[in-house]
Amino acid sequence: MTNQPPALTLEGVRFTWPGGKFGLAIDAFNIAAGEAVFLRGPSGSGKSTLLSLVAGITTPQQGRIALQGEDLTGLRASRRDRVRAEQTGVIFQMFNLVPYLTPLENILLPLRFAPNRRQRCGVLQAAALDLTRGLSLPDDLVLSASAGTLSAGQQQRVAVARAMIGTPPLIVADEPTSALDNEARADFMALLFQQVRASGAALLMVSHYPTLSDGFDRVVDLADVAQGMKAAA
Repeated sequence: MTNQPPALTLEGVRFTWPGGKFGLAIDAFNIAAGEAVFLRGPSGSGKSTLLSLVAGITTPQQGRIALQGEDLTGLRASRRDRVRAEQTGVIFQMFNLVPYLTPLENILLPLRFAPNRRQRCGVLQAAALDLTRGLSLPDDLVLSASAGTLSAGQQQRVAVARAMIGTPPLIVADEPTSALDNEARADFMALLFQQVRASGAALLMVSHYPTLSDGFDRVVDLADVAQGMKAAA
């Protein structure tokens, strides 16, 4: 693991939302290959803003963001999107499944934009079912149900399989347990760690629930790596 480039590198990043809304200043933040990092901070401190930068949903005005050593800031938009699709799997807070597609179809969606991940899967349906079985989802539900009819816990597990398919080196999770009760959160975290460790991926997760930090390699306070800022007047 030490011979691999960091899964994620941020250097001198500056970002402010349009209209002078809250932004972040991040001088340096790194996640090693295979490392599991729990990012904590109070509501409104910028955790989701940081994840949106890492996931490529937003682009910084200044600074460098690199995935496995590849600097994204100097790339054309199409190439940048391709690298992010190949290198990151994202578990959104609200899951963001396409409700009229089956779980299998939702899981395979990222592979349309990530041919290397697709190639690593081999037989696509078999790769997806291997993930969903590990997440305790029955095959008939995965193959034939509409995602919009699933329970919150089932949708969450489909979202994890979608992030993990094709073994991207970095998994980004934004409050992935917010729709679950305490017992279900613990069960989910056990399954998530099992999948991440099996693939060798790094994990960056933010959550309001400090008890979920158990099992992570590193717990990071957002205030230690980033400063909230306002746009200049």
